[in-house]
Amino acid sequence: MVKKNEKLKKYFLKIRKKIAKILKIFKIRKMKIFSQKLKNGLRAQLIQIPESAAATVMILVGAGSRYESAEICGISHFLEHMFFKGAKKFKNPKEVAAAIDKFGGEFNAFTGKEYCGYFVKSGKKNLKNSLEVLADMLIFSKFDAAEIEKERGVILEEMAMYLDAPMYQISWDFERLVFGDQPLGRDQIGTKKLIQNVTRKNFLNYKNSLYVPENIVISVAGNFDEKIFSEIENFFGNFFGEKKIFKKKFDEKLATEKFKIRTKKTEQFHISCGVRAIAERDKNFWALKILATILGGNMSSRMFQSVREKKSLAYSIRTTVDEFSDTGLLRTAAGVRLEKVENAVAAILHEYEKIRARGISLDELKNAQNFLCGRIDLSTEDTENIAHHFAKNLLLYGDAENFSDEKNQILKTKKNDVENLAQKILAPQNLRLAAIGPRDFSKKINF
Repeated sequence: MVKKNEKLKKYFLKIRKKIAKILKIFKIRKMKIFSQKLKNGLRAQLIQIPESAAATVMILVGAGSRYESAEICGISHFLEHMFFKGAKKFKNPKEVAAAIDKFGGEFNAFTGKEYCGYFVKSGKKNLKNSLEVLADMLIFSKFDAAEIEKERGVILEEMAMYLDAPMYQISWDFERLVFGDQPLGRDQIGTKKLIQNVTRKNFLNYKNSLYVPENIVISVAGNFDEKIFSEIENFFGNFFGEKKIFKKKFDEKLATEKFKIRTKKTEQFHISCGVRAIAERDKNFWALKILATILGGNMSSRMFQSVREKKSLAYSIRTTVDEFSDTGLLRTAAGVRLEKVENAVAAILHEYEKIRARGISLDELKNAQNFLCGRIDLSTEDTENIAHHFAKNLLLYGDAENFSDEKNQILKTKKNDVENLAQKILAPQNLRLAAIGPRDFSKKINF
């Protein structure tokens, strides 16, 4: 009997060790956050993840379409391209690319409405190299005239690509419809006139007005040592400037149209239907995210199950939220059959009205909360996502709201919070519809 008990004890001990090993592998990663302001005013933020083999350097600049007048619409995006065309140490596009490729890094950039971003993701031992390349690009770019001329053609082709891809274009059309003719409603890619005529002097003036220390945030996420602050100071601490262009205020009275139908020969109708919503730091923001999740945020959502699965009106359909510092969007985008576009729009509007009139269930609330918390957990597996998250919060809001804060806010959101918000924003007079397809059907839609 004693021998049998000993065998059982050893067996359970072995099982316990295996479970402990599995739990260790899946243990939620711990992050330590350090912040420091350089002498020139540039803000740096380090998010240390000791077990990570990778690291991302993310640089965000307060620039983008909200800083542009109609005359220079698109200059932020064109400027983003030009930073990769050669500077002081890495003198041409090939040298810039080779500097990152030689250690297997990934680098890219993007232009949004409220900020532009530049990042390098690499192994943790290559952080210094990443900082060196980014500093050379952003501080010492030459904006060579020959490179500007070549890049005009590249960006015009990029514009043509978006025009030929309705899934891209419908997003911009909806923003223009909801926000009207102001910076928040304009495409980041800009106009052909700007792309064809912008000069080196224009680039320098715009860069010197916004790419200044007080308007730049550097975020490093991953595994690094204490030398990283001194490396950042070394590469970014010796340039100066004063911010001269400021974000354009949003005027909610400018948008008056309810429909924007772009007629074009397509195999599907691409539609985007929704409303102007609330700002990212509004107290009800997470109620908005929960509302969007229940409506069309995943495959078990109302839109997916009703419009696609039951009525077979669409292949792709999703409800999303776009957040800005002073406003936002909730929209449902779908690709639908040409002959059934009116039915598809009616089905989407029906789901909006149903959730507005009847509310949501407690199960839907709980499932949406768990879904959003799960997506946050998944996002923490990528140092690029982590670096972007903290850099954005520091640049736009001056704080370091972490992932736990967000999850707590999600879980604190009540059923009434979601229902009250739905009743307010999904009122028929608030609805807007953009579409791309072979005919104008707006007169058949009533809201």
